[in-house]
Amino acid sequence: MTRTTPPRPLDVEALFPELAAHRGTTTRLHPRPGSPTAADSHVGGPLLWPAGEPWPVCTEPHHRGRGRRVEDIHRARRILTGARAGEAPRGLTDEERELLDELDKEHRVPGLADTDAIPMIGVAQLYRRDVPDLRAGPDGGDLLQVFWCPFDRHGRTGHGMSVELRWHRSWEITEPLATAPLPAVVGYPGYVAEPCVLHPEQVTTYPFAGLLPEDLCARIDAWEEELEEEAEAAREESGDDEGPEPPAYQYDLSIPPGWRAGGFASWHLTDPSRMDCRSCATPMELLLTIDSSEWDGGSSSWVPREEGRPVAFGTATPTEVVVGRAGELNIFSCPADPGHPHRWSIQ
Repeated sequence: MTRTTPPRPLDVEALFPELAAHRGTTTRLHPRPGSPTAADSHVGGPLLWPAGEPWPVCTEPHHRGRGRRVEDIHRARRILTGARAGEAPRGLTDEERELLDELDKEHRVPGLADTDAIPMIGVAQLYRRDVPDLRAGPDGGDLLQVFWCPFDRHGRTGHGMSVELRWHRSWEITEPLATAPLPAVVGYPGYVAEPCVLHPEQVTTYPFAGLLPEDLCARIDAWEEELEEEAEAAREESGDDEGPEPPAYQYDLSIPPGWRAGGFASWHLTDPSRMDCRSCATPMELLLTIDSSEWDGGSSSWVPREEGRPVAFGTATPTEVVVGRAGELNIFSCPADPGHPHRWSIQ
C-alpha cells in the first residue's frame, strides 16, 4: 500500500513568496511492519552484505556483558501488539504478563570483556533506485546500510551513540552473507528495529526557520504569534479549551516528521549548528533522518491519508526505534566527496 501525505493546511509560499527560493524535496520513507528481504530497501530486515567482508563491530571499551536478548525484545513486542491491536483491544492475559516479566529480564554474558568486539546491529538499508532523494555513495555506491552499537556507552560523555554507515555497489555482491551476526545482549531495546517495508514518497520541504534569512524568520514568527492570539481568542469565546491549534511553520509547513532521506534537518532541540566536513570543510547536507515516531500531536497533519481515522495503534512507531529521549538522528554527508566521514546530530 502506498502512503500519501495530505496537502499542507495552507500554501506557505503564497504567504511568504521568498520561500520559493529555499524550496527543496525530501523522501518520506514511511516504514510499516512487513517481511522485507535483502533485495529490498527496509528498516530492521536482512542486509545484502558480502560474505567475504567483515561485519561491522564495536571495539570502543565499555560495559557490554549485560542486557536483554534481541529475540526476547521482538517477542515481547509481538505480545503487546497482539493485546493492543484492533478496534477493541483485548488486553494482556495473566500468562502473557508472566511471560513479559521473563522476557524483560537482563542476562549476563560470561567471559565477555569490556574490550571485546561485539557485532553492531544492522538498522536499515536503502537502495538509491527506491529513494529519490538519497545521494550516491562513494565510487557510485547505490546501497546505503546503517549500523549502530546497541549500547549507550560512547563518546566524551560515556552515554552517546556509535553509528556507522557503509556503502556498496549492490551489483558487485554476488555471494551475500547468509546470516548476520547479532550481539548476545543489547543495552537499549530502542536500538532493536522491527522489520519494516518502506513506501517512499517525495514531498516538498523548507529549511528550519532559524536558518532562513533573519527578516523572513522574523515575519514567520510574527505571523505564528498572530495566529495563536486569534486561536486563543476563539477558544475563550467558545469556552472550548481544546480547540484546534493553528498551523505552524515548524510542525505543519516545513519539515515532515518520521524517517526520511534528504531535505533539511530540524534543529528544534538545539540551536542550529554548522555541520562542516572535517576532511575538507565543505558544508555538509542531510543524508538521512532516523526518527522515533512518524508523527506526534504537534505534527499530526502529516499523517498519511491511508492510515484512516482513528489512527491504528502503533502506526506512529512502526520501527520501535527510539533515538535519545524519543528524538531523531540526523546524519549528514559531504557533497564534495561522499567518501568523507559522516557526521550526525540528535534532535
